[in-house]
Amino acid sequence: MTEQDLTGRRAVITGGASGIGFACAQEFSRRGAHVIIADLNGDAAQTAADEVGGEAWVVDLSDTQALDALALDADILVNNAGIQRVSPIVDFDPDAFRLIQRLMLEAPFLLMRAVLPGMYDRGWGRIVNISSVHGLRASAFKSAYVAAKHGMEGLSKTAALEGGSHGVTSNCINPGYVRTPLVEKQIADQARLHSIPESEVVEKIMLTESAVKRLVEASEVASLAGWLVSDAAGMVTGASYTMDGGWSAR
Repeated sequence: MTEQDLTGRRAVITGGASGIGFACAQEFSRRGAHVIIADLNGDAAQTAADEVGGEAWVVDLSDTQALDALALDADILVNNAGIQRVSPIVDFDPDAFRLIQRLMLEAPFLLMRAVLPGMYDRGWGRIVNISSVHGLRASAFKSAYVAAKHGMEGLSKTAALEGGSHGVTSNCINPGYVRTPLVEKQIADQARLHSIPESEVVEKIMLTESAVKRLVEASEVASLAGWLVSDAAGMVTGASYTMDGGWSAR
């Protein structure tokens, strides 16, 4: 892959101040892209933007009505922002369920809607949706997250079908558990729900379905995202790329 093959491209990355989002920002910036870090945390967004020579966009993506009239100028969109809540359906807070759908399904739709006209005009665009193995498989106690990720899979495929004749691709990346703050925050909840010590959660819960017994690294996800936004991946669209250590092979 050419070292500066993204020179002149503008990339918007949601949840870009940490974890997978920041790893993508580093990957794209290294290859010449101008990166816009979209994040709720203004200080973290600015720090991340400064580190990659990009810019910060402080935005609450859960306020979806504020995005209805948005116009977004970018060649690359990475829908990465997300949260997690772990609870049985019978105890799941309805407002938390709605929040996850707004942030992780409605917002990606509205950002696609905002960015696609410019991509169509230029005849080139890349949409990368950071889905999850939970976009393909379900787990107990994660109804909202699983529902949102399954919805993202369908949204991504629809964007691929509509964008194909305009030079725009849309794909999902489906990692297993990634070593990020989002995953680390789940450990206490998982220990409580499964009545096991926190020290056993990674091995007994998070990696039980995986043939490769380790967490995914954010840099590995960013590497795949980097290929998907390259010219070499121009015929790859409507796809879902698993990076789950074999979990979905079962």
